[in-house]
Amino acid sequence: MTPQVLPFFDSASCTFSYLVYDTAGGHAAVIDPVLDFDLHSGRAATHQAQKILAAVQSLNLTVDWIVETHAHADHLSAAVWLQQQLGGQIAIGQGIEQVQQIFKPIFALESELASDGRQFDYLFAADEEWGIGSLIAKALYVPGHTPADMAFLIGDAVFVGDTIFMPDVGTARCDFPGGDAATLYHSVQKLYQLPDATRVFVCHDYLPSGRDQYQWQSSIAEQKAQNIHLPLGRSCDDFVALRQARDATLAVPSLILPSIQVNICAGHWPPADAQGRQFLKIPLNMI
Repeated sequence: MTPQVLPFFDSASCTFSYLVYDTAGGHAAVIDPVLDFDLHSGRAATHQAQKILAAVQSLNLTVDWIVETHAHADHLSAAVWLQQQLGGQIAIGQGIEQVQQIFKPIFALESELASDGRQFDYLFAADEEWGIGSLIAKALYVPGHTPADMAFLIGDAVFVGDTIFMPDVGTARCDFPGGDAATLYHSVQKLYQLPDATRVFVCHDYLPSGRDQYQWQSSIAEQKAQNIHLPLGRSCDDFVALRQARDATLAVPSLILPSIQVNICAGHWPPADAQGRQFLKIPLNMI
């Protein structure tokens, strides 16, 4: 069965979330939902997630899964809020354990953060198959941007997270803790082994020069032929040199500190103190 795909765009973080389902009245998965967060005030809102909720309700869908392609550094996850409204299991790849281990000392969470992924309802193993109603999905391990990246192959569609973007944008940065450009190169080669007609759904679009409309879908054939950073045939050494040079020019994402703290915990906020207050940490000179 061909999966039905609805994209939802968050302009603040240039993020695409997806609602994937088998049929109206059937079963669904939500991929990479965004929680609105204002860094200046420290206030969160659910405007983006409410759009997904409305679509689920209008299509009379049962949400089985709320899945993250990785622990995002540019937006906070709305997985917990959506689960409260819709149910479903919050899931991510098993590599989240390594990401938790990396960031535990950065945020001084040694005594309070379990680094075995237990904050999530389910951890996908590499190449694990799972179901969304009548749809068969497969978790493809594609590290490089982070150690936890998964792409989700659902029918003829693959949701690649930050591994690759639209062909005229290229590939993800690899300079975050645990990232590695050579590893990303081999992950993209794995994606390029999929059938050429496979639909590719990206997590971000950044409007490169010469384009004035945001886009979210390409194909494996288009990626292999046109990806500006990694067309089929480029050597690993050439890609690593290009990626490292570009990464050296990129600014740190403005929401990386609040995002990582929340996202490595499946979207859960820090525990409240005795007065009901919650706080995020700002580590100094650590990132």
